[in-house]
Amino acid sequence: MKRSEKNLQMIRLVILALLPLIFTGCNSGKSQLKRVEVAKAGNSVLYYDEIPAMVRDSFAGADSAAVIKNYVNKWARRELLYQRAEANLPPELMNRISEQLDETRHNLVVYEYQRMMMLEKMDTTISENEMEEYYKNNQNSFILSTNIVKAVFIRLPSETPNIWKIRNLARSKNPKDFQELEGLCFQFAEKFDYFQDNWITLDRLSLELNGDLPGREEFLKRSNFYEKSDSSSVSMIVINDYRLRGTIAPYEYVRDDIKRMIWNTRRIQFIQSLENGIYNEALQDNGLKIY
Repeated sequence: MKRSEKNLQMIRLVILALLPLIFTGCNSGKSQLKRVEVAKAGNSVLYYDEIPAMVRDSFAGADSAAVIKNYVNKWARRELLYQRAEANLPPELMNRISEQLDETRHNLVVYEYQRMMMLEKMDTTISENEMEEYYKNNQNSFILSTNIVKAVFIRLPSETPNIWKIRNLARSKNPKDFQELEGLCFQFAEKFDYFQDNWITLDRLSLELNGDLPGREEFLKRSNFYEKSDSSSVSMIVINDYRLRGTIAPYEYVRDDIKRMIWNTRRIQFIQSLENGIYNEALQDNGLKIY
């Protein structure tokens, strides 16, 4: 038998020896799983079942043994370093670490319980009427910090035939003309963005022109069309609607923000109600005493 085959057999035997499927009898007469020790570092023991399944099962044969060995070595280094640090850090620092761990555990347990209760009992349905009512009652909270528009942006190769026709169709308000415009743009345009259904910032639109949109607010007030050309392309912007910074944002522009605000308010109220309920229950059941 070749030496490599003997090594492979030995590795397989080692892996089989590590398998945690060893049962021993217990006092009740039932079979009980015996944990297999893989390594010991100082006062810490690593058991085979503590090795992640993806480490144990990702490879076969020699590769599997090498991966497991690498994991065990990393575990040993980490454990030995931890034990050395624990033995040498001053008591006041260890106490502070313990306090931080206790606080972190406390916060995590409370958070998970709150989240579980919210999933089970909190009403998460937010109607359109509720959002519209919130918007109507809080309009001063939705002042625009930037100019927004509904627009069409077109970029065409400079050699596109009958560019004048595309220009006229883009400026037309006739729905049939827009259908024809779409067909021509899909055929010739390098870029055709239709922002008629959604508000976008004018800054975003200006980026399409490399920031070359003169007198932003003045432009919006005096014109709804802008064209720029160079040696390779012709770009067109058609503004169909706009809102200036400092004015109240349209409802559809802040709709998602309103939904988040309502949900967050409801979440805070639910958590406060949950805490108050638990507190009052403890008072009634003498589960709380303040000395």
